[in-house]
Amino acid sequence: MTKKEAKQRIEKLKKLINYHRYLYHVLDRQEISDAALDSLKHELYELEQQYPEFITPDSPTQRVGGKPLEKFEKFTHPTPMLSFNDAFSFKEIKEWIERNEKIVKGASRYGYYCELKIDGLAIELIYEDNVLKVGATRGDGKVGEDVTNNLKTIEAIPLRLLDKEEVVKNLKKEGLSRVAKKLSRSWPRILVVRGEVFLSKKEFQRINTELKKKGERTYANPRNLAAGSVRQLDPKITASRKLDSFAYDIITDLGQKTHEEEHKILKAFGFKTNPHNKFCRNLEEVEKFRNYWEKAREKLSYEIDGIVVILNNNAVFEKLGVVGKAPRGAIAYKFSPKETTTVLKNVVWQVGRTGVLTPVAILKPVEIGGVTISHATLHNLDEIKRLGVKIGDTVIVGRAGDVIPDIRKVLKNLRTGKEKEIKVPKKCPACGSRVVKIRGEVAYRCSNKNCGAIQRRNLYHFVSKGAFDIVGLGPKIIDQLMDEGLVSNPADIFELKEGDLVPLERFAEKSAKNLIEAIEKSKEISLSRFIYALGIRHVGEETAIDLAKQFGDIEKLKRASLEDLLKIKDIGEIVAKSIYNWFRDKRNLALLERLAKAGVRIINPSLQLTSRRLKKLRDKTFVFTGELESMTRDEAKEKVRELGGDVSSSVSKKTDFVVVGKEPGSKYDKAKKLGVKIINEREFLKMIK
Repeated sequence: MTKKEAKQRIEKLKKLINYHRYLYHVLDRQEISDAALDSLKHELYELEQQYPEFITPDSPTQRVGGKPLEKFEKFTHPTPMLSFNDAFSFKEIKEWIERNEKIVKGASRYGYYCELKIDGLAIELIYEDNVLKVGATRGDGKVGEDVTNNLKTIEAIPLRLLDKEEVVKNLKKEGLSRVAKKLSRSWPRILVVRGEVFLSKKEFQRINTELKKKGERTYANPRNLAAGSVRQLDPKITASRKLDSFAYDIITDLGQKTHEEEHKILKAFGFKTNPHNKFCRNLEEVEKFRNYWEKAREKLSYEIDGIVVILNNNAVFEKLGVVGKAPRGAIAYKFSPKETTTVLKNVVWQVGRTGVLTPVAILKPVEIGGVTISHATLHNLDEIKRLGVKIGDTVIVGRAGDVIPDIRKVLKNLRTGKEKEIKVPKKCPACGSRVVKIRGEVAYRCSNKNCGAIQRRNLYHFVSKGAFDIVGLGPKIIDQLMDEGLVSNPADIFELKEGDLVPLERFAEKSAKNLIEAIEKSKEISLSRFIYALGIRHVGEETAIDLAKQFGDIEKLKRASLEDLLKIKDIGEIVAKSIYNWFRDKRNLALLERLAKAGVRIINPSLQLTSRRLKKLRDKTFVFTGELESMTRDEAKEKVRELGGDVSSSVSKKTDFVVVGKEPGSKYDKAKKLGVKIINEREFLKMIK
């Protein structure tokens, strides 16, 4: 990036961030996720560090928040309410400490205080003569809004501090005799405290449900709803929202020497503090604390998006001072985002096992959910048109179900004019044959049925986990066998001998023997897995199971008419035609014969079940989310099917049970929203016992 390009990028980022910050902080609504906005701010910060000559006073990195609303009286904070710069990796945390050590030698020797970073609204509380006098929002950091009457409705915020004698006694219990002695001699007339107002996940859902029933606007996240609740003109509405609050900072000098002491003092005065906050001796403990809560945050009743890391020694913290909008002595260490921004560098077209061309975005590498990604699916040309995406665009990328990266949104405001349109290739990128549009569908396909890429993908699919599941025979080995001319058809796999493999690179006698044994072991396969392995277009694992249940053996399926296939639940005309046509193709029938001759034996476990066991979960639909401890998810699905139940990949009102394991995904939230029965692994095991 040239200096001129950097300046242009900085100006565009500033304009876009200011727009989204205005929506978020002033209007209490948003168009992009917090994670995506954090990513934009982080990019701007990094560019300004690289080109400090372009830092201006109006940059979002140099100010704290948006302008206060006009609905309330303005309130000037005694000292500015600052916010924190963000870090997204342990490397950035170490760099933060290294910068601080250059300014104050030994800055980190006193350890760190780590707090959970709650998705809420920052507030300041001012007590005069032990009574709450003013409660204010942060606003722009210098001037906020007086929302005292609304904050008084929050049970967690004391209207009156504990009596002097009780505070002194509490401080001594906390081992702070020094502070207790000072307060015994000189009690503060004014106490300034800062904290956070937030909503529980349960309360957030309850309020949004009520607003929806009334036909009113719902809120995107708990932070926006908490802010909207605090800014209600009628305190009765605020009171009905059941807001909560934690105190985390004392501005008044009470003799506190560390940030950890401040939390103990707050508790002694009667403030609610977060019990999960913790002192960490070194960065390794900080990292351990952060990683624990990234996994355990689902256990909390409120939302968090990271931790705040603060240099525990207050004297060091003050000495380090402030840079831009943030104190040098503290930083927000964010959890791995589920969304972030990056640049789409190019698009390549992959040929799938049915010959369909799929566009894949090549991205500037970026971390999402703790994983570095450089590719994302664009699905098809219709999706490209819907997004309006071009090569060179800055895009918001997420991970569908925390697994498959995809592009969510294009930030068109950041375009330079050099972006290029994405076009479907006229020739197959694998074999050079003509690319044709599939009638009635959005897809494009290679016209050559013998395209090498199609054969390769078919073989990948044939040996995959849901199909023949041949241990040790993955894509790299398939590629090697194809390149050597040993395999071109699925049946070829079962004709391989040890002597064919030993001469190949990466193979020795033992590994060759292991692979041949794995192939031999896989020859006995259930009917549903066999059908799925054939790679019939539109036939996934669930459809293959339905076909196996309906027909019982492959010969009956071969003879099935279109009418027979259309009688099966969830099979429509397109899928039925695809299955019917597959079994009328001579090449496919020849493949079935070769597989049978090679010793492949198809069984149908469902026919061997007793009627009592079959009825146990009949007509019950299960959805699984999260990691199970006692078995794999595939094994759990198989258990459900063995007992006559059905398994779905998505949650709907028709779902009977959602089984939740460790670190559940969005299916868990959807189940709660729809009121679907949620059970844990222990309850599921009882059902299938």
